[in-house]
Amino acid sequence: MTLRRRRSALYMPASNARAIAKARTLACDVVILDLEDAVAPDEKAAARNRVVEAVRVGGFGARELVVRVNGLDTPWYADDIAAIYASGVDAVLVPKVSSVADLTRVRASLGEDGPPIWAMIETCAVILALPSLSAAAAETQLTALIVGTNDLAKEMRCRLGADRMPLIPALTATIMAAHAAGIVALDGVCNALDDPTRFAAECTQGAMLGFDGKTLIHPSQIDAANAGFGPSEEELAWARTIVATFAKPENADKGAIRLDGQMVERLHLAEAEATLAR
Repeated sequence: MTLRRRRSALYMPASNARAIAKARTLACDVVILDLEDAVAPDEKAAARNRVVEAVRVGGFGARELVVRVNGLDTPWYADDIAAIYASGVDAVLVPKVSSVADLTRVRASLGEDGPPIWAMIETCAVILALPSLSAAAAETQLTALIVGTNDLAKEMRCRLGADRMPLIPALTATIMAAHAAGIVALDGVCNALDDPTRFAAECTQGAMLGFDGKTLIHPSQIDAANAGFGPSEEELAWARTIVATFAKPENADKGAIRLDGQMVERLHLAEAEATLAR
């Protein structure tokens, strides 16, 4: 699993030059320039050119820069890929991936030297195909799965409450598939822009389930996502304690130690080191 932070991944409409400029100043870990849902059909070509220019100019600092292209079955997909495959973008996010065949087609479009693939998990079909996607991650250079909760809920025809209960099986299946392949899993967006309590609760839930971060639709959500998916001071202190205790000469050959009334194994040491590295 990569140690790069993806606590907050903010969608920004590629048709909006001011939004792209603002993205260079925000505290999100990932900027996703969106050519799909956020761009009207008659603006697709101009938005695509704007993305290429934004990547060329740079200025995004340590933020990971990802472009969400239009879907494989749309008339804009081929032009999107042709424009950005060699642009230097960090990854290409593909919507409505449903099978390994989709991943293989995208990899062929990008070429072996093109950027990694991030896949949107937003159809019922892809939930059933998650094990095969996980198995094909290395050969297709798939490095992240992002749940598209809005589209998935629509296709399931489920009724979502604040607890997102109908989606829990799909969320956990996505996390397990991603982590089995050693790649990133990002939670879906929260549409409740005027309900910060609900958003914070979704971050807590997502982190508890095992997501690495959350996709966002507004800059106002960044701080809560960074806090929700970042380690707390208590978690950092405990990680430091574990690392320091295993580093003692008397514990050098031990597979497990007793620490503050708990049994701590070397797998917990690996987790603690990963927490501190992030």
